[in-house]
Amino acid sequence: MAYLDNIAVFVRVVELGNLSAAGRDMRISPAVASNRIKELEKHLGVRLFNRTTRQLMPTEQGNVFYTGAKQILDAVAEAEAAVTALSGQPRGTIRVTAPLGLGRRLIASGIPEFHDKYPDIEVRLRLSDHNVDILKEGIDVAFRLGVIEDSSLRLRGILECERVLVASPDYLERRGEPADINELIQNKHDCLMLRFPGSREFYWILQTPNGPQKFEFRGPYDSDDGDVLTEWALGGRGIVNKPRFEVEPYLREGRLRVILQQTPPTPVQLAAVYPHKKLQDPKVRLLLDFMAERCQRLIRDALERRSPDAPADTAAKKPQHA
Repeated sequence: MAYLDNIAVFVRVVELGNLSAAGRDMRISPAVASNRIKELEKHLGVRLFNRTTRQLMPTEQGNVFYTGAKQILDAVAEAEAAVTALSGQPRGTIRVTAPLGLGRRLIASGIPEFHDKYPDIEVRLRLSDHNVDILKEGIDVAFRLGVIEDSSLRLRGILECERVLVASPDYLERRGEPADINELIQNKHDCLMLRFPGSREFYWILQTPNGPQKFEFRGPYDSDDGDVLTEWALGGRGIVNKPRFEVEPYLREGRLRVILQQTPPTPVQLAAVYPHKKLQDPKVRLLLDFMAERCQRLIRDALERRSPDAPADTAAKKPQHA
């Protein structure tokens, strides 16, 4: 078992690029992770990494061993999942990721409840608005809100969610309410954009009489945290494009107002994506079922008392499973 643990540490170091990140992920200290790599190198009689001050890069032997080691760990995981399915007692660890705002509102608060129901399942949650490579980083389930295009992953649709353009009454009083999207195109208003390396959120897709169209907008500043954009909008700093369920409390309180309702953003899909091989893992299926029901319930509860400007037919819709 110690040898298998050493292999697991080695694989995570390769995938995450350094000992500290691998140690945090596996809940061991960098010193323990380093010792396990040394034991593995001693056993194999080769050097597995070229060490720099910032990163560990696998050697040629390390890359070869990684391919086989990954297959071994995947085979063990599949065997454990098969045994769990027969025993009816799910156990093990699930690595989950979600965007910051979505994760805080819907996912994080449900993890303790899920653990109460299934105490032998550990959940390790990572919240980030950056586009996480779930295959490279060993993620079991990623909750995403947007257009899901990665065909290498399986997808389970949860809800179709309305989006709105909103700004504070203070901002609209100072700058005037835009009559149409041309005022945004002509940079007469400040658009608060979610931007970060690798992001596709450099534009907004709005519904027009000619169908959905992409528009590139600019603003005085942007952020890689969606909740920061909401705070800026509340502070009168500009216009933001948000899922309605996230800003519905502020709309009811009058702290934000929906604008350009004739050309609203296109809805986005709330979905869970996961590697194909995880389909047979009972604990992953349990988490998906639990979180899907929870997200549907919480979003619909948030939208139940809608602000006066909301059309009656724009409630979140449950999509068909993909």
